[in-house]
Amino acid sequence: MGCLGCTCSVSGSSNDKPMGCRSGGCASGGCNRMNTFDWLTSLDIADIESVDIVEVTFKNGSRKGFYRDDNAARVTTGDMVVVDTGTGYDVGRVSLTGELVRLQMKKKRVSEDTVITGVIRRANERDLERLQEARELEKETMVHARAIARMLGLDMKIGDVEFQGDKRKATFFYTADGRVDFRELIRHYAKEFKVKIEMRQIGARQESARIGGIGSCGRELCCSTWLTDFRSVSTAAARYQNLAINQAKLSGQCGRLKCCLNYELDTYLDALDNFPRGGEKLFTQVGAAILVKTDIFKGLMFYILENEKTRGKMYALELANVKGIMEMNSRGEKPADLGAVTVVVSADNEDGPLDFEDVTGAIELPPDEKRRKKKKKKNRNTGGGGGPRPPAQGQGGPRPGGPPQGNQPPRRPDNRPDNRTDQRPDNRPPRNDDRPPRNDDRPPRNDDRRNKRNWKRKG
Repeated sequence: MGCLGCTCSVSGSSNDKPMGCRSGGCASGGCNRMNTFDWLTSLDIADIESVDIVEVTFKNGSRKGFYRDDNAARVTTGDMVVVDTGTGYDVGRVSLTGELVRLQMKKKRVSEDTVITGVIRRANERDLERLQEARELEKETMVHARAIARMLGLDMKIGDVEFQGDKRKATFFYTADGRVDFRELIRHYAKEFKVKIEMRQIGARQESARIGGIGSCGRELCCSTWLTDFRSVSTAAARYQNLAINQAKLSGQCGRLKCCLNYELDTYLDALDNFPRGGEKLFTQVGAAILVKTDIFKGLMFYILENEKTRGKMYALELANVKGIMEMNSRGEKPADLGAVTVVVSADNEDGPLDFEDVTGAIELPPDEKRRKKKKKKNRNTGGGGGPRPPAQGQGGPRPGGPPQGNQPPRRPDNRPDNRTDQRPDNRPPRNDDRPPRNDDRPPRNDDRRNKRNWKRKG
């Protein structure tokens, strides 16, 4: 999908590519991501005062830099160039040239004296192939880097990895709540990836700007397309706009409050200046009315009576009527009722008032009948087959104290014999008489300790 400035070539051809994008296709984030539209490039007009500094963007606009162009063959906007980074060579795209570069440097507060490195030459096919190889290594490197950080137990998250064009340096962008001691981590990275390592900490918003994505509005994220300065957003912005304080709906992809909550905040604040202050409670002869809602667009304030036990009628008052009632209350006077000044609007006309009628008792829904499940009573005396358990051998006699209760088998009689060897079943193995004799030299049992324990239980 091309950006708004791209125009596709003849449909159906094999090289159907956006004509406005020199890369031959638009990746995620758009071909003009975080760029200033260079409209002077398309015009055949030479600059009176030439500027020897160009703006170069790397990795589809995720990073930018200013470089000097002192070569005889000058580059133009959209050319792929090889630049000197001080630690090697990198390949990027020229995003801005001419007098607009000075305006960008002034906006970002970059002095021309600080620009030391420059453009070496235009990139050839071999440079572009090495750049593509470096981009293919980034995803696999990021997954492996996260595994190493987790193995070391560091409280950090690797958000993105960017390789230099010559594949000699890799920059790891991470997010963390505080400072992280990653000296041991760098040793593991250098040993594993065989490149120069640079760790750079970014915030949650900067991470979303680098990754990109689609917001809840259906458009690309503002931080990844045009928003460069991040301002703090508080829940007060949502309250002024009468939005529900729902953290899931108010949060963006970065997990913070959406930046778009500040876009219309000034308009709402200017509109709220026309509403009277202290109008949360109005006093009438039938009782006090409490403010429950404010419609900023229609200029209405909705009240309900405080003395009504159930949810009663809602009164919609205009700003002039609310101010008049407040003046009466300040003089000690009370209006008879709010019904005389209530704005009544039909539901069909959006510009008219809304008729809030109490329909309590008019519409009744049938009661929701719930079927109660009958719980099956479990019989503890039944076995797995469902029938009563048979009595044990030699225990079928009645209980001495009386007849057995229910299906409970009778207990063993009290006049059981001392020697129970005769009552064993025939299938039971005989007793092993080859056991060693009992040691009669062991010390006697301490009966005082047992008597003391039994005394505590009884107490």
